[in-house]
Amino acid sequence: MRRRRRGVGRWLGLITAVGTLALGGCAVGGAIAALEESRRRNSTRQIDGEYGGLKGKSFAVIVTADRFVQADNPELLPRLTEQVSERLARQAEASGYVPAAEVLDFQLNTPRWVTMAYADVAEQLGVERLVVVELTDYRLHEPGNQYLWNGVAAATVGVVEVGGPLDSDFAYSKLVRVSFPDKDGYGPNDLPRAAVNTELARRLADRAAWLFYNHQEPYYPDY
Repeated sequence: MRRRRRGVGRWLGLITAVGTLALGGCAVGGAIAALEESRRRNSTRQIDGEYGGLKGKSFAVIVTADRFVQADNPELLPRLTEQVSERLARQAEASGYVPAAEVLDFQLNTPRWVTMAYADVAEQLGVERLVVVELTDYRLHEPGNQYLWNGVAAATVGVVEVGGPLDSDFAYSKLVRVSFPDKDGYGPNDLPRAAVNTELARRLADRAAWLFYNHQEPYYPDY
């Protein structure tokens, strides 16, 4: 009987030890997972661009929006044209580009451009690629509720390849969408209209330009 009790005791001790090791392993695994999560929240990762056809080519950026958006935000199209153009000029490895000021001057002095095919616009600007940002939505708040900011911007980003088989249509296109602020409850007393407009446009310019080159993004991006 004593031997049997000793055997039972040994088995209980072994089981307890194994359980303790298992719990310890779970704790270590949990700690490693927590460290990895913390690392991700404070670091970035590379995201590959989707369209590489600007490399070695000349380009220009055209931004379009309906007249209501332009009337409410007269500075928007020049701002987006400049920001997207500059990002692509720095990062897309193009052979050259038409600066935003020249594109805007062309649009102002050639009012019939809106009736032209994009391939013809590209030829007028003297480029091999025309990057088109067609705004489909742009607002700083919900209709009828100007007391709370709820900015949303969406656009179709397309590329016309001059001389390509589809030069009358987009050779590449992608819908992008961003929002700001990231949390609800902010109004004009918390953030001025200009700040909301500037940040919303910046986010849209980022998302539009990022389609064309490899870049770093947070693991958990805000937009």
